[in-house]
Amino acid sequence: MADVSGAWLGTYWQQGIPTRFEVTLIQSGNTLTGRILDDSDLGEAQLTGEVVGRRISFIKRYFTNSPAPITYVGTISEDEDYMQGQWSIKPWDSGPWEARRSGETLMADLQTRIEKNVSLTGV
Repeated sequence: MADVSGAWLGTYWQQGIPTRFEVTLIQSGNTLTGRILDDSDLGEAQLTGEVVGRRISFIKRYFTNSPAPITYVGTISEDEDYMQGQWSIKPWDSGPWEARRSGETLMADLQTRIEKNVSLTGV
């Protein structure tokens, strides 16, 4: 099972218009919770969902007034640094979304790889 805990930066497209978002995910077993901050007037939302294998699904609910919960489904890459899929507000609208681990996590991963490489080469 993939582990998606951590900070992610993403984009969703609604009627062809991109909206950036930041999401922090907390995974415990298959259960997923978190917070999303959209770069739009809707602002912050909470999410609940699950991860099964490399499949992710969650429901986003804005803290402000929103017509309906938004369902996200997608696939997580093998290296667990990228995910993509489709979102929908039934029956009104739907579109694609994608997210990558944020730079902070990537920097930590890079530092770990550098340290491992240094210890392997004896430098």
